[in-house]
Amino acid sequence: MDAPRTRVQRRPVHGVLLLDKPLGLSSNQALQKAKWLLRAEKAGHTGTLDPLASGVLPLCFGAATKFSQIHLDADKTYETTVRLGQKTSTGDAEGDLVQTREVTCTAGEVVEVLDRFMGPISQVPPMHSALKRDGKALYEYAREGEVLEREPRQVVIHDLELLDLRLQGDEPEISLRVRCSKGTYIRTLGEDIGEALGCGGHLTRLRRTATGAFHESQCTTLQALEAMDETDRLALLRPVHTLLENHTVIALGAEDAGRFLSGLRRRGDWPDSDQIAVFGPCPDDGLPPALLGTAHVRAGELIAGRLLSPTDIRQIQETSPETAT
Repeated sequence: MDAPRTRVQRRPVHGVLLLDKPLGLSSNQALQKAKWLLRAEKAGHTGTLDPLASGVLPLCFGAATKFSQIHLDADKTYETTVRLGQKTSTGDAEGDLVQTREVTCTAGEVVEVLDRFMGPISQVPPMHSALKRDGKALYEYAREGEVLEREPRQVVIHDLELLDLRLQGDEPEISLRVRCSKGTYIRTLGEDIGEALGCGGHLTRLRRTATGAFHESQCTTLQALEAMDETDRLALLRPVHTLLENHTVIALGAEDAGRFLSGLRRRGDWPDSDQIAVFGPCPDDGLPPALLGTAHVRAGELIAGRLLSPTDIRQIQETSPETAT
């Protein structure tokens, strides 16, 4: 008879954990593991990484989940290896080999082709992706052998650096560093580069090294997290306002903070701005100032966006006093 499962006592946890997602786990599997280790009530991630990809995966807990969309929209940096001369059904090493071609390109031609992929480009999303059609992910259609028409999407390749290349031998490949806008499919980029070189290609390695201001050097692993006690795990959490790095800070007094949290507009000598992080004391609290939410300013009016609840604010203040500005 199996031993009874230990019931985990969940608790409010607020902040951002920078995880180095391992190979072989989906983003959601990694999230659930970290959520269990932290005994967190609420958690979400800021954009998926395939099981065959590793690297930076910011995990949001509690109040931080309200601002996870901001990092969904952030630029990403990847390092990837493209195996030339072979095309697979999925665009990566997980798929079946569907075409083999000779690799005849030179190093100069590789550099020339990479230059053509710099800046705004058009991509057709791959069938093996999480994009939805009629409430169903494209990869589900692909697994059933169905191929749907997909509209091209505009993305931006900010930097495309050639790290290494091997054009001779049994396994010709190129290694790249890519800094790109949201919505860029690196598998599709690798396939398109292979086609432009006249030989096709697929990804054999993919690692996200940065998302927004978060870098792989700041991340922890699930293995390291498992080896820690709870106090050390919680100490790894970054403040919720870490997600709002590019926002202008406005600090409110107690009275204005209370009204702002009620959704009322505040007036002040502020220039127009679309990205405001608002700080202030929680009403009737007496604790140091903390993040209240986001807003934008129009014609001197501070207009609320995403607001934290007084309960969340109080919990953040009590458990992480260093988050006050």
